[in-house]
Amino acid sequence: MKRKITKLLIGALSVCTLLAGCTTKGSKNSASNNNFNNTSTNSESLTKYENVSSDVGFDTIYSYMEYTTNTESAAAHFKDSTTLLRYYNQLFDIYNDYDGINNLKTVNDNAGIKPIKVDKPIIDMLHMAKQFYDYSNGEFDITMGALLKVWHKYREEGIKLNAEKQLGNLPPEEELTQAAGCKGWDNVVINDEESTVYITQPCQSFDVGGIAKGYATELVAEEVGQHMQAGYFNVGRNIRTVNDKPDGSTWNVGIADPEGALPNGLALISSKGSFSFVTSGDYERFYIATDGNSYHHIIDPSTNYPATHYHSVTIFTEDSGVADCLSTTLFTLSIEDGKKVLEAYKKATGKEANAVWVMDPAKKQGDGKETNGYYVVASEGLKDIITY
Repeated sequence: MKRKITKLLIGALSVCTLLAGCTTKGSKNSASNNNFNNTSTNSESLTKYENVSSDVGFDTIYSYMEYTTNTESAAAHFKDSTTLLRYYNQLFDIYNDYDGINNLKTVNDNAGIKPIKVDKPIIDMLHMAKQFYDYSNGEFDITMGALLKVWHKYREEGIKLNAEKQLGNLPPEEELTQAAGCKGWDNVVINDEESTVYITQPCQSFDVGGIAKGYATELVAEEVGQHMQAGYFNVGRNIRTVNDKPDGSTWNVGIADPEGALPNGLALISSKGSFSFVTSGDYERFYIATDGNSYHHIIDPSTNYPATHYHSVTIFTEDSGVADCLSTTLFTLSIEDGKKVLEAYKKATGKEANAVWVMDPAKKQGDGKETNGYYVVASEGLKDIITY
């Protein structure tokens, strides 16, 4: 989404995520780089254990909450979850090498050279990415890493220049066009039996920014969540709840306003049980260019430029990896086409996913509600659990 240059000093604003717990009170303690607090709840003498980590990778802050009768076991669960997140971050990393690990950077570095043996989570994630490529008729495409690499370079340089109160540069059209031609699943060979991945075209590479964090969050939730009575994982606003809250109330998650000025956000989704809630937005990881407009990280494959339909798209569904794929995909599509992708996913899996789109009123689509200077559209499946 393009902004005026006056937005430069505002910085990247985080998504408003309000996970309302039971009424609590208690003391706070700190340990090393992590902060946690144990607070008594009004439900069956359970304790609300919370902890935060900034070193799990994925360029994000991770927060954890668990309702428990044993804070030592909850602390162990948190530790396990951070260990798993670091492992998945190393596997899915496309920028850094790690001793003893063949990750996606290893695969990219060997494009056109040889197949690379990788751990099973990489194989499984690539298969999911291919499924969403099919559901979206190619709109969700992790094989267009060459194009995203160009934008990453100019965005990182632009962010540094903006910090010095200078404007960033735009990639030349020729560079974008050339990079956009280096993609395609026809150039990817996945051997499940050998657990190898091979990109046959030398200029091609994977970029899994639209799936990796959500996919990792789901894997961690499935592994650690089975030992929890209730709680949630929040991996950089990829939220995954576990079971019903002990007092029977709903989990409440807010849809942020892009300026971050409203404490309670633009809308609130309230639901019980286990679900995932993932937002893709234009108000993080952006820079201001020489034309006075801002350019974010979600690239529309039909234009080779950042998508400009919305400020954010939020997905509400069971699986965090699915939610991550869909939030990225729908961000680059019209609401009508986005709903077609949701239907394609439902038809293929029997599972439902719903979306909330936030846009400027001047760009409004669909049947929505104008609130606090924005136009918000929620898909039909959310009508009974969303409030404005």
